[in-house]
Amino acid sequence: MAAQATVAAALEQGVFFAHPGSPWQRWSNENTNGLLRQYSPKSTDLSVHSALDLREVENRLNNRPGKRHGWRTPAEIYTQHLPQSDPNVATTS
Repeated sequence: MAAQATVAAALEQGVFFAHPGSPWQRWSNENTNGLLRQYSPKSTDLSVHSALDLREVENRLNNRPGKRHGWRTPAEIYTQHLPQSDPNVATTS
């Protein structure tokens, strides 16, 4: 993150970088990688898949309920944070 000092100054919580070799500090990233590997094993050449194929995987993951968030989907959580009054913002529904 090239501008991390500027971003950190603008955020009340600051910015956290996980320590190298500490995957437990990046649980969300590691979990997502594991879910993606269900569709494409490590070292898979993604260029052999069409944009439609990749969009389907994206759609499945974004609409996959998770226990951590009360069985809501990432799409539902994202949508609840969008401003409801702006007609120019697309929703995931």
